[in-house]
Amino acid sequence: MTSHVYPVRTGQLIADRYLLVEPLGAGGLGRVWLARDHTDDGLVAIKRCALPEGLAPDAGDLFFAWTVHEARELSRIGHPNVVRIFDVIPDDEPWIVMEYVPSRPLQEVIDESGPLPPVRVAAIGLAMLDGLLAVRRAGLLHLDIKPGNVLIAQDGRAMLTDFGPAVTTEGLRALAAAGIVLGSPKYLAPERLIDGISLPESDLWSVGATLYYAVEGRPPFARPTVDATLLAIAGERPDPPRRAGPLIGVLAGLLRYEPADRLSVDEAGAALSAIVLESVRTPAGGAWPCRPSRSRIGFAVLAAMVSALLAVVTVLTHRPGGA
Repeated sequence: MTSHVYPVRTGQLIADRYLLVEPLGAGGLGRVWLARDHTDDGLVAIKRCALPEGLAPDAGDLFFAWTVHEARELSRIGHPNVVRIFDVIPDDEPWIVMEYVPSRPLQEVIDESGPLPPVRVAAIGLAMLDGLLAVRRAGLLHLDIKPGNVLIAQDGRAMLTDFGPAVTTEGLRALAAAGIVLGSPKYLAPERLIDGISLPESDLWSVGATLYYAVEGRPPFARPTVDATLLAIAGERPDPPRRAGPLIGVLAGLLRYEPADRLSVDEAGAALSAIVLESVRTPAGGAWPCRPSRSRIGFAVLAAMVSALLAVVTVLTHRPGGA
């Protein structure tokens, strides 16, 4: 890869349109800036992509080419629980322009305030599943679901952000053929780790690992080193949860080793819906008389209830969407 990478600074204009205001955060695959769009004076989050550590130099062009292609595919998704991609700018290190959402990553919320009560985690899980359904309907995968890639917005939404560099079947095959399989080790489904294959069920495993972290304050395979963590995921059962309460069954169902044995989106949604609804009291103080299934309630009917629960997770500061 021939690189002509230039330094980035506040006040820089990208593509003659996006004025960089301030850095918002950084991760393994890039840095996110707050920017002002000169076409309408609105704020956006703009990510300058970076190559992952350890990637062979001659794989850089392929990696960035598919990063641009896959980001354009993701721009088709418009859903309140998925951070929207507005624009993709090819470059030596491409830029991805996203909606700006005042928010905090779930990882930061837990690290600062501690584990959340099961009912709030169930509400977050419902929002994540709703966003994941939109991703699936577009024929795509996420493949990097983890606490740092779930945003808790000021308006109460939980939002999926920062997708993996390959989200289509074609993109996954191209990167896998080049030996590129990326993900966060603590939240990487066993089949991705062992066989290098990525399935819709792989995202569900990562949802389970993320919800486990939210309610327990640690990942389901908490080990002192990355190697030990990967070995545990490959051959051990998740650590028994201590704080999950009514979430235990959902977590166990999502974290099953074999993809075909995991809870489906509908099954997980029904279980999480029951937890949320059971926590809500009627005006007279009585509990809901039954455990409605997701087929009767649906995610849309639960939206206001979920938003109310998420809104009290923490006092939010202005943070980026898509960090």
